[in-house]
Amino acid sequence: MIYELRTYRIPEGKMPDILSRFENITFGLFARHGIEVTGFWRKTDANEIVYICQYESETAMERAWASFRADPEWIEARAQTEAHGPIVSEVISETMTATSFSPLQ
Repeated sequence: MIYELRTYRIPEGKMPDILSRFENITFGLFARHGIEVTGFWRKTDANEIVYICQYESETAMERAWASFRADPEWIEARAQTEAHGPIVSEVISETMTATSFSPLQ
């Protein structure tokens, strides 16, 4: 099992937009493409959201993201939700594996 930590930096004033997109659109599409979110947080000291996904392998992760990004419903939703400008300024993705003593293995 591998885990992916994703950090999204959000432009000022766009937090409601990105949270709405995740809640109403993105999570449903993630499920369709095998992206399993294990936790989702909004930082209290920065205009950022972070979440962790889990996958069977790095190959499974790469396939899931490629499939998601090519999904016509995602392409349309992204265009609509960013019609007045981007709602994400940067995405940082970090891949992790659990240690032998981690509760998540």
